[in-house]
Amino acid sequence: MNIANYSFDGPYDTTAKLEDRSGIYVILCFSGGKYTVIDCGESATVKSRVETHDRQDCWSRNCSGTLYVAVYYTPNMQQSGRIEIEQQIRSKYGPVCGKR
Repeated sequence: MNIANYSFDGPYDTTAKLEDRSGIYVILCFSGGKYTVIDCGESATVKSRVETHDRQDCWSRNCSGTLYVAVYYTPNMQQSGRIEIEQQIRSKYGPVCGKR
């Protein structure tokens, strides 16, 4: 899946296929035949972060369809680089959850 010119793995409707590696995650809502970005973030441990995220209530409130997650793993990138990509995604898609 291409998001902001990055090739993301997924989307997945479960975290079972995620890995605890560094990367950027995007929370998507699939409704009406299309995906909408409702949140994104970065973490050194993507799977753990998504599974225990403090904004899960926001995701559920803002998705009348099915929630999915897509991930762009960044094994050779520092946190500053991940934050830069996260900010690009936020700027392009304006997700409703997790405004910074």
